[in-house]
Parts: sequence; structure tokens; C-alpha cells
Amino acid sequence: MEEELEEKDYLSLILPQGLLEFFKVTSAVLKDNAYHIYLEELNIHPEHLQGSKLTSKGFYEDVCVQDFPLRGKACFLNVKRRKWLNEETGKNVSRDWSLVANGTRMTGEFALFLKRNGLIHRR
Repeated sequence: MEEELEEKDYLSLILPQGLLEFFKVTSAVLKDNAYHIYLEELNIHPEHLQGSKLTSKGFYEDVCVQDFPLRGKACFLNVKRRKWLNEETGKNVSRDWSLVANGTRMTGEFALFLKRNGLIHRR
């Protein structure tokens, strides 16, 4: 039995696993011979702060992360992380993301791929 895929299903084929659980794609453009995919974190409270009174306070500045090439072109994920005000502490809080591999400006998946193929070395 065939199952019809939805837009989110198509996007999950090209984006890092699990990303669409917490982000939505707001746009995608081809600029300077590279794909730029813009993502915005959904207003889902961080697990470790469940039960706290949180108020959304917008977003931090975008972070640009290099991902696997698509169709022979470089691909960059422009990620907007959300911040919340913890009403109990008066401090801004956010989800702890490890999208960027230590010492690189690319996703962990892509860094692992390059490392396995001898293209980058850990120090």
C-alpha cells in the first residue's frame, strides 16, 4: 500500500534527522550558487523547563551552519533559535542545541562524514 508523503516528509529527506521536530522551514533560496534554507525554532518549551512559566521573547541572532551539499551545490542552514523569559527567575532561557560540531561551522552529521572520509581531523 502506497502512502502519500506530505511536505514535512519531503523536507525530512534532506535535513538533519530530528530537526523538523523543533524547527519549521520559513524559506529556501538559491544564492551565490548555494542553497540557503532558513529555519525557525517552534514555540515548544524545553523539556528541562516543563512546569516553569515561560514567555516567548523572540529569537537570538541567526546562526549559519554548513550541511551536506545538495545537487552539487553547497547547502547552508540558517537557524533562528528561540528564547524564553523564565518568569520565576527573570532570566532568558533556551533549548540546548548541539547542531554544530565542536570546532566546526557545520552540522555534526556533516562533520562526521568529512572525518570518516579523511577530509577533516580532530585536534
